[in-house]
Amino acid sequence: MKDTTVTESILYIGADDKDIDLFESQYVVPNGVSYNSYVIMDEKIAVMDTVDARRTEEWLENLDRALAGRTPDYLVVSHMEPDHASNVQKLAEKYPNMQIVGNAKTFPMIGQFFDIDLSQRSVVVKEGDTLSLGKHELQFFMAPMVHWPEVMVSYEKSEKILFSADGFGKFGALDTEEDWACEARRYYFNIVGKYGVQVQALLKKAATLDIAMICPLHGPILKEDLGYYIGKYNTWSSYEPEDDGVLVAYASIHGNTRKAAEKMKEILEAKGAAKVAITDLSRDDMAEAVEDAFRYDKVVLAAATYDGGVFPCMEEFLHHLKSKNYQKRKIALIENGSWGPMAAKTMKGILEGMKELTICDKTVTIKSSMKQEDVTKMEELAEELLAK
Repeated sequence: MKDTTVTESILYIGADDKDIDLFESQYVVPNGVSYNSYVIMDEKIAVMDTVDARRTEEWLENLDRALAGRTPDYLVVSHMEPDHASNVQKLAEKYPNMQIVGNAKTFPMIGQFFDIDLSQRSVVVKEGDTLSLGKHELQFFMAPMVHWPEVMVSYEKSEKILFSADGFGKFGALDTEEDWACEARRYYFNIVGKYGVQVQALLKKAATLDIAMICPLHGPILKEDLGYYIGKYNTWSSYEPEDDGVLVAYASIHGNTRKAAEKMKEILEAKGAAKVAITDLSRDDMAEAVEDAFRYDKVVLAAATYDGGVFPCMEEFLHHLKSKNYQKRKIALIENGSWGPMAAKTMKGILEGMKELTICDKTVTIKSSMKQEDVTKMEELAEELLAK
């Protein structure tokens, strides 16, 4: 179990979910996910977000235990997505004198999700506003489109803690021992990736704060080497490649395009590529393929022609990249077609809608199955892709 200790007066009351099959009904989470919530104990008590309805009872038990008979004065709502805000109405009804803290965009969303009148209990905050709890004081910073329009983060001044909403979150329950960056990267690019400009704006605000600890709404509490985590977010949100390497992503019908992709991987490795990852878009996790496309500075797209276009899983992959604002990469294309090859043309058409991509001049066209002359052309394509 990861350390969930925050401080003596700031307590973790979240819950792990190891039963979930798909996060947001689309992302595979083999190690589950955590729904993080915190409570600040002071002269006045503030609950920092709720959790998903899947873990309501456990969360309420954790909260009751932390309160030890006291009553919360505030519920701070940093993000209205249901995995964090499902219990806003339940908590408001349980504690009728508790005030709800949000911004001007929060309360209309509460009205959309719940049938509850909070007009006499709303504390509307704006950029830079503070809320004193006694020894603790929260300061609020707006983070619109990171990754919903109502998102805000809270900075607790006395203990220098940033409550970062979905920022710095990751997949995986807290009882899972795994590398932070891998699942944080997959989480970031698939959920927040479109909004790099907005994340950069939030990082600039965070740079003005003295932060000793980051408490996200998913994943472990970050207490040490914060420069590492902030550095990753700066790289990811500026769309710069994280590593020198190549992702070979293929979409194969009967296996011939797969063989070409595997051969291309061999060729790239023989020519000195620092790292070559390969993914079968028909079978492998699409979210991980998206993650790797952003991680590396070069990509090979190998796809079969299908219905006069490109095999559907490749088209889906490219549309995922486009929707996440994919840019600043070098791309090589390999197509296959038994007659009328159209995969490369279709892929180029989608890629042209993205920013700052360099597409190699050479395109390898395979007719049904790979021949020696195709291998020669793939070697030339690899040289062009790896050229500085």
